[in-house]
Amino acid sequence: MDKGTTGSAAQRIDHFFSFPGARSDRWRGLNAACAEWARGGEGASLPAALLKEVEAYEGFFAYPGRALLATLCQRIEAGQAGAAAALAQRISESILTRSYKSDAADWQSAEAQAETPPDLNTPTLARGTGHRPYFEVLVVAPGAATRGENISQQMRRLRRSEDAFIYEAVPVGSFEEAICAVILNPAIAAVTIYEGFAHQSAAELPILRDFLASARFDAASIAGADLPLSLADAIKRIRPELDLYLLSDRHVERIAGDARAANIRRVLYSVEELLELHLCILEGVNDRFRTPFFDNLKKYAMRPISTFHALPIARGKSIFKSDWIRDMGEFYGLNIFLAESSATTGGLDSLLEPTGNIKEAQDMAARAFGADHVFFVTNGTSTSNKMVHQALVAPGDIVVLDRNCHKSHHYGLVLAGGQPLYIDAFPMTEYSMYGAVPLASIKQALLDLKAEGRLDRAKMVDLTNCTFDGHIYNTRRVMEECLAIKPDLIFLWDEAWFGFARWSPFLRPRTAMGAADAIASWMNDPASVEAYEAQQKELGKNPSVEKLMETRLIPDPRQIRLRVYQTNSTHKSMSALRQGSMLLVRDVDFASVEAQFHEAVFTHASTSPNQQLIASLDIARRQMELEGYGLVANAIEIALDIRKEVNAHPVISKYFRALTAAEMIPAKYRQTGFTDFLSPGTDWEDQVRSMHEDEFCLDPTRITLVCGTAGFDGTQFKKLMADDYDIQFNKTSRNSVLLQSNINNTRSDVANLIRVLLEISRKIEGDLARGGENGRAGFAARVKALMEDVPDLPNFSAFHEAFRWDAGKKTPEGDMRSAFYSAYYAEGCEYLPLDSPEVDRRLKSGPAMISANFVIPYPPGFPIMVPGQIISAETIDFMRKLDVKEIHGFERERGLKLIRPDHAKDHIRK
Repeated sequence: MDKGTTGSAAQRIDHFFSFPGARSDRWRGLNAACAEWARGGEGASLPAALLKEVEAYEGFFAYPGRALLATLCQRIEAGQAGAAAALAQRISESILTRSYKSDAADWQSAEAQAETPPDLNTPTLARGTGHRPYFEVLVVAPGAATRGENISQQMRRLRRSEDAFIYEAVPVGSFEEAICAVILNPAIAAVTIYEGFAHQSAAELPILRDFLASARFDAASIAGADLPLSLADAIKRIRPELDLYLLSDRHVERIAGDARAANIRRVLYSVEELLELHLCILEGVNDRFRTPFFDNLKKYAMRPISTFHALPIARGKSIFKSDWIRDMGEFYGLNIFLAESSATTGGLDSLLEPTGNIKEAQDMAARAFGADHVFFVTNGTSTSNKMVHQALVAPGDIVVLDRNCHKSHHYGLVLAGGQPLYIDAFPMTEYSMYGAVPLASIKQALLDLKAEGRLDRAKMVDLTNCTFDGHIYNTRRVMEECLAIKPDLIFLWDEAWFGFARWSPFLRPRTAMGAADAIASWMNDPASVEAYEAQQKELGKNPSVEKLMETRLIPDPRQIRLRVYQTNSTHKSMSALRQGSMLLVRDVDFASVEAQFHEAVFTHASTSPNQQLIASLDIARRQMELEGYGLVANAIEIALDIRKEVNAHPVISKYFRALTAAEMIPAKYRQTGFTDFLSPGTDWEDQVRSMHEDEFCLDPTRITLVCGTAGFDGTQFKKLMADDYDIQFNKTSRNSVLLQSNINNTRSDVANLIRVLLEISRKIEGDLARGGENGRAGFAARVKALMEDVPDLPNFSAFHEAFRWDAGKKTPEGDMRSAFYSAYYAEGCEYLPLDSPEVDRRLKSGPAMISANFVIPYPPGFPIMVPGQIISAETIDFMRKLDVKEIHGFERERGLKLIRPDHAKDHIRK
């Protein structure tokens, strides 16, 4: 959020959390003020004040540049209202439409355009030429405030018509300004660092300085000679995708050999290497721009190939020569068919055993996402999850997992034979949903296994991050405390909805790969051993479980085997086609499981993967490496805008509400006291501290919109919005719907949503006014039923003893695989109608009712019964109160499918 728009706060430039649209808004405000002045308004005072606000930020962007800003300032000071309004309008429109990236005229004042034509030596900025991607290069150099234009001109003179890209320089003169620039300007794709720059900016940056001090990047912590390398380190922590170049006029060989220079792509001798720098910058961007598989597929589609394989649709002849399905070809276009093949030779590659361009594309994805290995998956993250389970979990292994996780994890354990040790997330009964699993529950499960001498069987901790509803774990803390109990645990983080988070410095530390990187760095720090040994001394030789539970445990860095797997539904948050998924691996022992991992791939992956899906995964990686930072920042800003507009609107807020972080996460899991992104007085520092310290945070892009207060259940409201207003939502609960902003959304989408919510709200008010007392009473009763008369959420009860033949006394794991396959024998199963008296009698007097299958109502979308589970009164009560139409695994006509008690006893005897 950007709190500074008027008064003294206007000069503050370190409120970073919401900035992409704020910049355009500031320029539109200046444009409107200049236009009003030109129409005979109050004068130049307001335009002058607004320009001063704009100038505080504009040094971090190449456009409009110092020359145009100076011209605008001169026109305002000279009282030239018409000329100032014309220039302000042109700059504002150019920023809004981004036309400056392709039009050289946007960079010149009207007078300059009249005197000199656009620079023909910069063809990529001239009209009528082919599109070449545009980016900006941050130049950190001493004296940039006075010689910034000279630096920009020097770099422009290096341009050549052969260059594949065009860029402009953004000169800054200090460490702090460089940090501001990489945070505020998403167009920056590379950073050039000269020696000799200052640490401190002349601007007022108290929040940024507190942040830098906490990260040990303040002036007091950095020696002068270390400033360039420290800046490189800081930038890489914020935006790891950026290429960094260091120009020095001293011993470049010695600097290049310094271990701290690992973040620097090239070290150059500043006196003689400007052209070399230019070529390096272009090469670095091209390394991210390349899409090995997609590039090759485009070439393949251009070749005159005769196909004698089993894919008639390839090349499109059966489509375009047909009188009956030609419309399919006209709808999709020719290229999609030219680029199809079932061949894995002739320049193509095999997804099952990639050795060529698919392998290269996966390696580039691993670099981008901070993993050691990446596997492309073309049949969804359900398959990615099952691959991990089959590769790493053997029959009898115990897996600690959230009962409310996606069904693919449960089915994966059935296939692998792993025994689930279910732990429950904290409930949000009012909204008929669960949150995430408290760390205390995870630790307790592991300590219980240890107490029974069965910890060796615990193979994996399997959690969803973030959850459907946006709850994000403190991934680093979870892994560290678990590794303190069992140092070789494997972690599977299902980040189906969270793949985009890699490209946000606020969210990245909470991703699996971000946390794994932080743990690996900590392990290499000698201070980690000291911290571990100090805690062991404090705990003593035989600490009690109570003491271990209340202590933030530190693992032994010498014993840790860091084994982290992350699954991403790339299609859910990036520009990939549906079912495009990536499986990320950071496992020090991967070599020992690689063979079985490939067997799992062979088991689950299609032998006929779609070429377009693979290409879209390649392209999604390219886009996120080159513009993901800005796209994710925009998605966050849009989400915050929706929250603000809904909750502050005088009419809409009567009937709808976007839930705050405080409403979604109990206070005991928000140790910093963070309440919401839009709470008065909350700033960037509060949000960063919450993301680093709180047990759970809320993904700002996921918005739970309460609709029960408007008289709609979630399913009803979702259908209304889709059918009548062409607005689609994600999931539903009993009294809410989930909105998700993403890299595809625009502010126009927000405006449309607000317009529709206002229309619905006014219709409700009209209906209430016309309905009289009876109508108001009926509406109130409907709201009460949705918001107050909600069923309690059932926790996992227990597995029947028949399926706990080798389980412990303290822990609730069971052999779900045996129970699942027991249901394959009809003679061993029975059905009971849900509302029958026999169900109530069995609950009271027995024998126990044992679920024969998974029962998954939508919503809430997780199994409330699993094979082998004893069905509890709470589960029956919940089922009876459900008013949803879609319940997987339950036939209302036949009732509950159960394993017969005598059949279960036979299992015990066996």
